[in-house]
Amino acid sequence: MQRTQQQPRRRIERGKSFKERLADEAVQFRAEAAKLSPGTARELLLRRARQAETAAHIDDWLKSPELKTPD
Repeated sequence: MQRTQQQPRRRIERGKSFKERLADEAVQFRAEAAKLSPGTARELLLRRARQAETAAHIDDWLKSPELKTPD
């Protein structure tokens, strides 16, 4: 569906920054994984937590003034 010129863009106001939301998501995934016994479901949650943390690091790197490679 294309937006016409009369339709305003929908804006979503966020109370937290992207990095904060990613950190909260990682904590939530790790908490859920801690409740599970070792297995596929637990590993998938831990993977999602690591992905959220990596995304936060990449976001920091992209926003850095020098755009250095991550440590």
